[in-house]
Amino acid sequence: MAAEEKAFYLMDASESFKSLDTTKEGLSSTGARNRLKKYGLNKIVGKKTKGPLEIFLSQFKSFLIAILIVASIVSFSIGAVVDAAVILVIVVLNAVLGFIQEYRAEKAVEALEKLAAPKARVIRDGKEQVIKSEEIVPGDILVLEQGDMVPADARLIEAHSLQVDESALTGESVSSDKDIELIKVKTILADRKNCVYKNTIVTHGSAKAVVFGTGSNTELGKIAHLIQEAEEKQTPLQKSLADVAKTLGVAVIFISILVFSLEIYRGGLANIFDAFLTAVALAVAAVPEGLPAVITITLALGLERLVKSNAIVRKLPAVETLGSTNFICTDKTGTLTENQMTVRKIYTNTQFFDVEGEGYDPKGAFKLDGEVIDPKKDKHAELLIRIGALSNTATLIKDKKGWNITGDPTEGSLVVLGAKAKLAKEELLKTYKKVGELSFDADRKRMSTIHSVGKDKIAFVKGAPDVMLQHCSKIFEKGKVRSMTKADREHILHSIDDMAKDALRVLGLAYKDVSNLKKYTTDAVEKDMIFVGLVGMMDPPRPEAREALRLCKQAGIKVAMVTGDHRLTAEAIGKNLGLVGAHAKAISGEELSKMSDKELYKIVDKIGVYARVSPEHKVRIVKALQKKGNVVAMTGDGVNDAPALKNADIGVAMGLRGTDVAKEAADMILEDDNFATIVQAVKEGRVVYSNIRKFLRFLLSSNLGEVFTIFGASLLGLPLPITNECAFRCLRTVKTN
Repeated sequence: MAAEEKAFYLMDASESFKSLDTTKEGLSSTGARNRLKKYGLNKIVGKKTKGPLEIFLSQFKSFLIAILIVASIVSFSIGAVVDAAVILVIVVLNAVLGFIQEYRAEKAVEALEKLAAPKARVIRDGKEQVIKSEEIVPGDILVLEQGDMVPADARLIEAHSLQVDESALTGESVSSDKDIELIKVKTILADRKNCVYKNTIVTHGSAKAVVFGTGSNTELGKIAHLIQEAEEKQTPLQKSLADVAKTLGVAVIFISILVFSLEIYRGGLANIFDAFLTAVALAVAAVPEGLPAVITITLALGLERLVKSNAIVRKLPAVETLGSTNFICTDKTGTLTENQMTVRKIYTNTQFFDVEGEGYDPKGAFKLDGEVIDPKKDKHAELLIRIGALSNTATLIKDKKGWNITGDPTEGSLVVLGAKAKLAKEELLKTYKKVGELSFDADRKRMSTIHSVGKDKIAFVKGAPDVMLQHCSKIFEKGKVRSMTKADREHILHSIDDMAKDALRVLGLAYKDVSNLKKYTTDAVEKDMIFVGLVGMMDPPRPEAREALRLCKQAGIKVAMVTGDHRLTAEAIGKNLGLVGAHAKAISGEELSKMSDKELYKIVDKIGVYARVSPEHKVRIVKALQKKGNVVAMTGDGVNDAPALKNADIGVAMGLRGTDVAKEAADMILEDDNFATIVQAVKEGRVVYSNIRKFLRFLLSSNLGEVFTIFGASLLGLPLPITNECAFRCLRTVKTN
């Protein structure tokens, strides 16, 4: 009864009840027990994994290892015990190392299972009960409140100012507003506002919802299935070594048989033992027994250097894969960007001011038409910034790591804006003492704080700009208040659109004198307000990201941004970083869904930005790029990224904000979540790859010298070099001369 099969987001509440054979009163205890037998526990069931012995034995499947084992047996049989022992030690050590890596790697699905909430509140037998979350079944009625983890996929039947953090599933950086309204067209998970999903977090409000998916039949279960479907991938080096081993093996066998035949031809059957020794010596000489040890040591040294660059490699062969990477699919938030909302523009109803500075550091100039100005000397700008600083609950702090905020990032950006203008929130509160608050509400889409200034009471309000306009009857302009006209509204709406096109998240700010109010209700406070202006904020690109992208281009590495954020936002950041332009375009997950695999294959390496994508989309992108011969690195931090991380040639998880699921699925973890670190890691990987190629050439050239020496001696009828007999003949020849 998976969500996609039934499409419960396309049903109204009554239709959902009918489809699930339940009511608002919930299931009966007996009915719940029967359904538990039918659908099983609300747990993600992983496929049977390989046991330790099976994993260990699989380390000997390599063709090169097989050749080494045969060489060891042959060496032992002809009395070369030391050679045989050395080869066996190398083979066993290599197998033990591979076993340790693989045994620790298959933990992604286990990490998914650990995410589940232990308890849940449901309505059964008409009463609210607390049960184990694993006992939830389709048809149960969930009761959700702020702070709860959603225990199963469910269709909302009641929602009160509900907001849910779905970032782990969708990649969207802000909480999603939820309601019970019917959705009439098929859409991606991130836009299904009337549903909640397993393991997401309720950040605001409360709700009731009817369960339609449990265990493996949830969106989280689908992700687990995608992880399990991912095939074990060979690194480019492993593929190359396999080819070398096969070619070498075939060549050695052919030459050994030829030499054996020549020796028999010359000496007859009486010479069969010597002929056999010659052929065996030739085979053993050709085997590069030192290669596994050299590769392991080289990779280990590379891994050590990567750790110093803030990159932790979980699987040793991944070090070399980095050197072969030629396409990077990267997340946006926190990887290419700061993950710190920053106000970039303010609009005072007649003019735009640019705001400089990065992240939460309260340093940055205000500019008007390119010239630096003091916003405190502009009455309108000062009022706008003051409203923003006071109408929120965030605070700006400085710790050992630098400047940071507590509270909502959007509100924090307004506090930072105030600090940049020397209008610190703490100082303002000494004059504008807070006496009341109307918290943000997803239905109202605004928030108000009431402040006492002498005998007066003033409400400072912020919220969605279009909604704010509907509740404002006056406008503040050039230091004066006047009635708002239709032309004013149209002009402001046009300004909102202009800011949105620049990937700015826009808020409207207003105020109202509420001295005459006895009670501070939303209906009384938030009507007939005075509109002051707009603020536009964004998560800015990391300064080092541009240089890192330039180095990628210079090194022949293509980069695409793959994000769950809205297309306009992603495309604007992409243009800013040079990922979207004449040679690369942006597409959305919705467009991607309509494409066949063949259509995607044709354009996949020409896309610079993928926006609003699902876990399935990410896997399709990776596979299409690999099909074109690319070695693909994929970055991610959420549960939704895990399947793509697992399928990529090298999966890169974020160390600071990454989920355990993403880290377990990845080959490498970035301690600083920085795109530039990936580029540095690729650089180190190329050094490792180059060193391994040099070692391989050296070993093969040495061994081929031995092969041709023995082969040449056999062709010329000389004894097997270098033996006592050969040395004696050479010495006798020298004396005769």
